Amino acid sequence: MGELVYYDKHSSEEEREHFLKSSPRILVIDDSSTVRTVLRRELEQMGAKVTEAFDGQNGFETAICEDFDLVITDIEMPRMDGFSFCEKLKNHDAKKSIPIVILSSKDQEENVERGFKLGVAAFIPKSNAKTELRERVRELLGRNVLLRRRTILVVDDSVATRHLVEKSLLAAGFYVVSAENGAKALKLLDNHRPDLILSDLNMPELDGVGLCKIVHANPELSRIPFIIMSSNGDRSTMRRLLQYGASAYLVKPFNLDQLVVTAEQFLSEHFHRISREKERLEAERQIIIGSITSLVLALEARDQYTRGHSESVAAFLVDMAQEMAFDAERVEKARIAGKLHDLGKIGIRDDILLKPAPPSNEEWEILKRHPSIGAEILSPIPSLADIIPAIAGHHERIDGKGYPEGLKGDRIHLLARMIAVADTYDALTSDRPYRKGFSHEKAMTIIEEAKGSQLCPDCVQSFFNLVEKKMRT
Repeated sequence: MGELVYYDKHSSEEEREHFLKSSPRILVIDDSSTVRTVLRRELEQMGAKVTEAFDGQNGFETAICEDFDLVITDIEMPRMDGFSFCEKLKNHDAKKSIPIVILSSKDQEENVERGFKLGVAAFIPKSNAKTELRERVRELLGRNVLLRRRTILVVDDSVATRHLVEKSLLAAGFYVVSAENGAKALKLLDNHRPDLILSDLNMPELDGVGLCKIVHANPELSRIPFIIMSSNGDRSTMRRLLQYGASAYLVKPFNLDQLVVTAEQFLSEHFHRISREKERLEAERQIIIGSITSLVLALEARDQYTRGHSESVAAFLVDMAQEMAFDAERVEKARIAGKLHDLGKIGIRDDILLKPAPPSNEEWEILKRHPSIGAEILSPIPSLADIIPAIAGHHERIDGKGYPEGLKGDRIHLLARMIAVADTYDALTSDRPYRKGFSHEKAMTIIEEAKGSQLCPDCVQSFFNLVEKKMRT
């Protein structure tokens, strides 16, 4: 056995977070308990759940009884060696799609070639484990998670071809929907959004060319990779299809393993592009939110009585969202909505906004414009579109007597109703030039009295629940 040596430096927090969230399951097969222990420790530090097997036979029995995202195996082992294990697993219909990494000191060229012929995803010499294993495991797991259970639409008028293609794709872990021609495929696309389309060229009713042109012309479908399958290997036809938006052209008869690899490659590249675009948009979104939040904080900082108000409302909203069992994405939206709910006050004159006395009727009408102004400021920013109703509606009332639209009941966005409760509490308990802030008990009584008329009963109850929990801790 070759010596396994790993560096002590752990992966970045971002990498650790990815693995901890996905909790990949990895099967380690090696007849050396020392090697298995080292591998287990390393993989568990990456967030994986590790199962050990002491030889190929034990590994195969374990693999077919449990679900794994990746297998790492040695070659030389008693009862069943690593090559025999790979061959058996790749011949098992339900398990053949599991990526296998061979980690061995037997790294001669013939062994590497044999491993890849058997379908292994990577061959790593044990002498290179220090520099290669972590990166390869991360890459293969990321790719496997990315591609698992993606949907592929297969369009072909040949029942035999559809059956063979579907069988290969299902064995590789994809979902498959199928249609016998382009017209039937278009009907499926009304209700399904596949991640990849595999289409024959010559079909009745609507052929592959027509289907490709229609899909590519539809903004909602045009980003789906479209692969043509055809016995027509004419170069001009291939170029024409690529011009119409096809991503690739496979000439029949083709190897089904080649088809699966091609599908995996296009999906992997497609989702990596989408992921990078999402990361870019999220970075831009955070910069915009940070800039706008700074404006709101600067606005509040001019008045000692409103300083920190939006941050307080945002904190209450996060607690309420968690109390109401929001997922992480919706909790984040609640936080942002709380921070930006008074953004529209930027458009209110200072002599009204900073007046050390209650506003006159005329001034009050001007102040009532701030929710609409805030919504207008955010309207050109697509990434914040989902919180605009919360900004616009946080002064609406359940009984319909609020502003600016006079919305009633459930017509008011849920986040707007939540802001109304948190905003009311913070306003009641804060000092104003013309009055001292109320006590917590008095504020809670006023909120209780406003429940069902001004404030949403469900949101009030959520607020009361979280306050009660905080008082107990």
